[in-house]
Amino acid sequence: MRVRRAYALLGVMFIIIGIGAVLAFNQSFIKRGDTGNITSVSEPMTFSLISSAFQHEGTIPKNYTCDGNKGLNPPLEITDVPAGTKSLVLIMDDPDVPKEVRPDGVFDHWVLFNIAPPAPQSSLEIFEGGPLPGTPGKNGRGENSYTGPCPPPQYEPREHRYIFAAYALDTELALAAGASKSEVLAEIEGHVLGEAQLIGRYRRPPS
Repeated sequence: MRVRRAYALLGVMFIIIGIGAVLAFNQSFIKRGDTGNITSVSEPMTFSLISSAFQHEGTIPKNYTCDGNKGLNPPLEITDVPAGTKSLVLIMDDPDVPKEVRPDGVFDHWVLFNIAPPAPQSSLEIFEGGPLPGTPGKNGRGENSYTGPCPPPQYEPREHRYIFAAYALDTELALAAGASKSEVLAEIEGHVLGEAQLIGRYRRPPS
């Protein structure tokens, strides 16, 4: 009887060890591809805004500023747009404006809205100098266009940040061309599915 119990316990142990080995193998297979390299297939993609002209927190090239061609926008790419997006908004502003120049400390460089989203698993490219997608809004100069960085060198900080923000919306906006940034931001409230930011910096060269 004792021998039978010992064999039975031994059999149960072998079964448990076998199950553990199978689970460990499956877990390893899920984490690794056929080549044995770690994959990230289970990791969700992130809504993002990038540029081929400069890195996040990097320097915006002179060509896209008032020291180059102030009306030439940099190339941008919007990727991994959230499911259900009906339109996109793109805003670029400068939050480092001296209060002596503008009391609110912000200058709006670029406003675009009602941008058609890309097809699923595709990206949206905004090319250097256009043609631009969507409907143009009014910048801080009162123009329906892009105007480049131009931090006044006589004030501190001399290097300014330029924040490009993309918003994915579950609707289109009932606004006409020339709408201001504040009007656009008021309309998108309650409709934002995702937000992505890209920050560039610029300091004017000494004259």
